[in-house]
Amino acid sequence: MKLRLHSNTLRLRLSQSEVSRLAESGQVQETITFAPGQTFSYSIEARPEAEVGALLESNRVRIVLPAAVAKNWMESDQTGVEGSTATLRVVVEKDYQCLHRESEEDADAFPNPLKQKS
Repeated sequence: MKLRLHSNTLRLRLSQSEVSRLAESGQVQETITFAPGQTFSYSIEARPEAEVGALLESNRVRIVLPAAVAKNWMESDQTGVEGSTATLRVVVEKDYQCLHRESEEDADAFPNPLKQKS
């Protein structure tokens, strides 16, 4: 997963295998180790909650999608879903292949719909 934070917006991009894992288990988590005993985790969960949201818990960010919204997004060509809290915009997107350069990071990315049109 790719996490981007900018101007009170949290954006999470998921590869094809991560979207599959979310569909199968209801959650995907990544952990970054800064030093021994110092980690930062971020996760996405499909839950019965009624709204898209994000929670900050100690050294973890947890993004929550309503299960029905997540299911519709995962099973469609829809690029992303978004929602807002009182202070934060949350965007969850499928990670598409880069159009301008080849990258090993793109190996599990979704085919870019713009590339198919050219």
